[in-house]
Amino acid sequence: MDVPVEFYVRHLPHWRQAEATYFVTFRLNDALHPQQLKKLVELKQQFLARTPRPLTDEHWTKYARDTTRRIERWLDQGYGACYFADPANSQLLADSLQHYHETRCETHSYVVMLNHAHAIMKPLGDYTLEDTLGLIKGYVANQINLRNDTEGSIWAQESYDTIIRNGTHLENAIQYIGRNGTKAKLPPEKYRRWINPTWEQAGWKFFE
Repeated sequence: MDVPVEFYVRHLPHWRQAEATYFVTFRLNDALHPQQLKKLVELKQQFLARTPRPLTDEHWTKYARDTTRRIERWLDQGYGACYFADPANSQLLADSLQHYHETRCETHSYVVMLNHAHAIMKPLGDYTLEDTLGLIKGYVANQINLRNDTEGSIWAQESYDTIIRNGTHLENAIQYIGRNGTKAKLPPEKYRRWINPTWEQAGWKFFE
């Protein structure tokens, strides 16, 4: 708790801390309907207009929590190209999320949905969450573009992430990942979930 925290804001606020573990969500660039994107802009404008200054960490935390919950509900509707409905593409992203495990980051758990993914990741050394996600997303985009004879980015630029605060928060994040496919009413073959076997041996597991 005594390690300094860095803070910055894009569309959503982000907190960064050395040795922190993050629950992160990243999505395809067309995973939200244009009307939903417009709604996000309106919500931020309303937040900035009605919140008294100075804006505190508590203000930003509530805004991030409320906005992220709304985004997660929308993502589970399966809008857009949904590249990861293709088993080859979902396996590609799953493999990529494990590729840097124990080199750039510790990957503790993830789920690959139709148009987005959730993961629990801890950057290692001087590597940042942004850089590692950038490598993963860049490789996956290149491979999907090659398969489809297309070009350009397939990803939304910004991820949605939060620092895991304690054991309860970690357990909730793991169970969210484990249940996301069921919550979105997808059959088991339409999503991929994984938890680090070492964590399973230590008692962390998905509960149905």
